[in-house]
Amino acid sequence: MQATSTDRRRFLKTISQAGAIGTLWATSASAAQTEARRDDVTVRSDTSWDEVRRLFELRRDRIHMAGMVMASHPVPVTRAIETHRLELQRDPVRYIDENRWRLEGDVLKAAAHYLNAVVQDIALTDSTSMGLGLLYTGLRLDNRHEILTTTHDHYATETAIAACADRTGCSVRRVPMYRDLASVTSDELVDSIRGAVSAKTRVVAVTWVHSSTGLKIPIRRIGDLIQELNARRAEQDRIYFCVDGVHALGIEDFTLPDLNCDFWVAGTHKWLFGPRGTGVLWGRANAWTMTRPTIPTWEPAEFQAWIGWRPKSAIGGGQLMTPGGYHSFDHRWALGSAFELHERLGKARVQTRIHSLNRQLKEGLRKIKGVQLYTPMSEALSSGIVCFDVGSLPAQAVVDKLFDKGIVASRTPYKASFARLCPSLLTLESDVERTLQAVATLTV
Repeated sequence: MQATSTDRRRFLKTISQAGAIGTLWATSASAAQTEARRDDVTVRSDTSWDEVRRLFELRRDRIHMAGMVMASHPVPVTRAIETHRLELQRDPVRYIDENRWRLEGDVLKAAAHYLNAVVQDIALTDSTSMGLGLLYTGLRLDNRHEILTTTHDHYATETAIAACADRTGCSVRRVPMYRDLASVTSDELVDSIRGAVSAKTRVVAVTWVHSSTGLKIPIRRIGDLIQELNARRAEQDRIYFCVDGVHALGIEDFTLPDLNCDFWVAGTHKWLFGPRGTGVLWGRANAWTMTRPTIPTWEPAEFQAWIGWRPKSAIGGGQLMTPGGYHSFDHRWALGSAFELHERLGKARVQTRIHSLNRQLKEGLRKIKGVQLYTPMSEALSSGIVCFDVGSLPAQAVVDKLFDKGIVASRTPYKASFARLCPSLLTLESDVERTLQAVATLTV
């Protein structure tokens, strides 16, 4: 039966608050998964963590400790997605034609406000991997140049850099940042980069928080080092500092100017709780000329210049780097609600909470006989990822056994694979204690 205009107005009024973060309704998962409940929750800087937890439709019979892989959508993000999905279902062509650039502009403004960046310097992507691919495959290098990276980076970084080397003829050097994770220091991490930079180095590529071990490196200090080295170089030889920041976004209290880097990449569907299939790539305004688009943009000024409707105009590098074409717009246009949610909770408060839960977990793991903790205890050298071994059990066996006990963990996808737990804003102190009790039973 066709809906009447009155029905449609009533429904749109009901969901019109999807992008707002004022008063939100906490929902539950299906009756087959969790108890049904619905409470009014006002999200602000003093909202309880239990209330925040109720914003997610997660199974209540499991403890979710793998959100760093993929996040559940909180209520405001879910409702924002549904708003756009409804309109795209009803009239896709007109909804895109009439709203695309306004809605993407709103997302960019929310991201820029959260990151203290300029809208024109941000590109919208589908993931960290896409952002890394766009950045590294587009670098303007040649066989006189070198990319300096580390032995601790993810597959996506290594393969994107390899593609750049294959295309440009540049060399790639991978160096370890520390000798022993158990005794690593910030000075050692910075000095490893200092000692590895050569006259050929034009790009330094690192990962802020290592998904392999949970180590967090001192990004600002390395950024300051690069700036110091650049002060002694000609402009045409300057070093560009590139950072994979995905496992810091949504945890660490920072803005992009704090980091002193040239390029920064992150997916937003992990710790930030953004819609699945979203991400951002940021570049400093004077750094964008170092790279070029891999996928043509559909930014209106560029597209209209190609048609011949207007002269070609200079637009920001981020706008040029945003891939054109059609995307999962219902998800992309809902991304601003995730940035806004974190701002409402307070970035400093979020950081304090996640670090506190991770400290509780690490302290507990250290006390369990037979458990080898790899992630540093220091909050200056760790964030939201905790990696460990249980006796001689393979990492996947630990993950499987914890799942049998109702705990969702993950393992690191590297040659040396560890079990991995990631307390987040979805975690309560009682969840950490139950997880520790479960780990202790694996050593018996």
